Amino acid sequence: MTNKQVVKVKEQYITVYGVSLYTKLVGNKALKPTIIMDAGYNDWSKTWDPIIEQLASEAQVFMYDRAGLGKSEKTTRKRTSMEMVFELKELLKEANLQPPYLLVGHSYGGINIRLFASFFPDAVTGLVLIDTPTENYRTVLLPRFPNEFQKAYVKQFGSEQAYVEFQESFEQVKKQPYLGDIPLVILSANQKQHYTPEIQLLWHQLQEELLQLSSKSKLLIAEESGHYIHHDEPELVIGAIRSLIGDENQKSV
Repeated sequence: MTNKQVVKVKEQYITVYGVSLYTKLVGNKALKPTIIMDAGYNDWSKTWDPIIEQLASEAQVFMYDRAGLGKSEKTTRKRTSMEMVFELKELLKEANLQPPYLLVGHSYGGINIRLFASFFPDAVTGLVLIDTPTENYRTVLLPRFPNEFQKAYVKQFGSEQAYVEFQESFEQVKKQPYLGDIPLVILSANQKQHYTPEIQLLWHQLQEELLQLSSKSKLLIAEESGHYIHHDEPELVIGAIRSLIGDENQKSV
């Protein structure tokens, strides 16, 4: 009988720009790169629970709750992706977590990590975008839905950020259209709730456009997943992350 490996866990609150943010660091700090996880809109670090244990056995993983979410304090600072990116950069500095970073973002968190990589490319060794909307989602795909869906979509905003700040975030990332040769894996959900077959196909087509962000990119379709691929098909997400670790501590899978 073998002993189960003990995974180191460090939880702490770190103050950034006068706001106390909850952070959680798991795994072996001797292993590089450090995996940085950014959750979706109005979501927080607990969303990563289904995949953290396996990742932490072979890397160091950093999670946090953005301001106003989970266990973190609220902030009066503007809530656009650009502000969140610089808050994350400061948070990593205060946590004494040095690059390289492997960035993993779900949904809106994918917008944030795209922007982070464009601002700090030398610090980033790879990105995994988990069912992340493209900057033309609102103009190309959203109008295909019934009016009731569109109204509900807009109504969800206001808790973490206003809809106008969400729109501004898309404009910010739109100005950064290329990440060079930073490795990129895109995961696209194939069982999205409320999507007709036609809209689902269009979603995949928009995801394919994200391949143009990097000269080293690939798209994986999560055939059995809804929006939360890391819950529905966690092994697919784990495999995507592992494939980008690619250093002396972990061979690419």
